[in-house]
Amino acid sequence: MTLKTNVGRVVWHDLMTYDVPKAMHFYSELFGWTYQIEHSSDFVWKSGEGDYPLIFANGEAHGGFIEIEKNLPPHWVAYVEVEDVDAVTANAKTLGATIGRNPFDAPGVGRSAVIRDPQGAIICPFVPTHNLPPPSGTFLWDELVTDDVGASATFYTKLFGWKAKDGNVEQMKGYTVFKSADDVEPVGGAMHHSFAMGRPAAWVPYFSTKEIDESFAKAIALGAKVQIEVTDVPNEGRFAILKDSTGAEFALFTPIKLRDQ
Repeated sequence: MTLKTNVGRVVWHDLMTYDVPKAMHFYSELFGWTYQIEHSSDFVWKSGEGDYPLIFANGEAHGGFIEIEKNLPPHWVAYVEVEDVDAVTANAKTLGATIGRNPFDAPGVGRSAVIRDPQGAIICPFVPTHNLPPPSGTFLWDELVTDDVGASATFYTKLFGWKAKDGNVEQMKGYTVFKSADDVEPVGGAMHHSFAMGRPAAWVPYFSTKEIDESFAKAIALGAKVQIEVTDVPNEGRFAILKDSTGAEFALFTPIKLRDQ
């Protein structure tokens, strides 16, 4: 079982996409990910049995791929560990969220639900029952891209007990950092960007790369589309936001400490 200290933190990711083989090829070529095909009797986005490719990087399982219908936009989904999925889901309703799927159990995996926040971003509360350790080092950060950072901050502080702090990030006015309920560890962030306007908000995962320029060029060669060019963030590192070959948004990030190694 996962330690209780992970409550309030993102502990898993799934890519919802209409073309799982294409996405698997994209990320294996870009990051060297390998996969282990599991069979599941239920999925977060749909009921029914099917194959579930587990993502492996650096010897750890980090998430998986789930096939969705072609009329749905591909997107990454983050799972936040909570103590009670049902209570969090009920609270989300009172806060103005839409419930994409009521709490359910996936045998051998855990209990979860699908929540769409008032700005349209999808997030999943999760109580794990598997024995996989919380992954680290590949998914570095999760960032909410929205046209209303203030309203989003209010929602998530009430939903997960997070603390919303001014990120004080140069070149990104209004950037908000979410911290754990104990106000110690950053668990994610929220920023405003023009490409989010007129569209639902979205949580975007940040992937670690030591050479962002090389990874950026490789991603484009593999079919990625640029959302934000490689950008320097003083005292933090360099990042870029793209859409993968199936259209799901993700970010590359090279922290200063990793770049200087």
